Amino acid sequence: MSRSFEFDPVSAISIGTEGTPGQRQFFLHIQGSDQSAILDCEKVHVQGLIARIVQLLEAQGLEAGLEGEAPPPAQYGRPEWNVGEMGLGYHDARELFVLMARELATEPGQDAADLATARCWLGAEQILRLARQAMVVVTSGRPTCPRCGLPMDPSGHPCPAANGARLIV
Repeated sequence: MSRSFEFDPVSAISIGTEGTPGQRQFFLHIQGSDQSAILDCEKVHVQGLIARIVQLLEAQGLEAGLEGEAPPPAQYGRPEWNVGEMGLGYHDARELFVLMARELATEPGQDAADLATARCWLGAEQILRLARQAMVVVTSGRPTCPRCGLPMDPSGHPCPAANGARLIV
């Protein structure tokens, strides 16, 4: 069974990647007062997190602009586990954002109660810095095709909009 984490408060949080564009492993690096963790995740988790951060900041009447100075990406290390689900909410009473991550199930039918979790309590400034950094990390990969929006390799790609061979489901 993997280790669960409670970061209350979070002293540092950042997103990074390991590998070359098109082959990158995304990860979340979290530090608290007496512990730290690296959680491997997918690009779609990071993209969803950015969208949710902007949504929650706007709902709280806070600055939601992703322009501005972003901290450098996190350095990779040994991951604790792979993220299967990630969510973000706002706790009104504490006036803090709470980021939740749940471990990816590795066996069919695995009970969610047996999966590790990480809960991270963040202030508005921390969450905005995370969103800015995540945006830099996500956009630093392969360029997207202007016709279909899919990532392009240096050699190009079979663009569905140009009657390419890639099947869109």
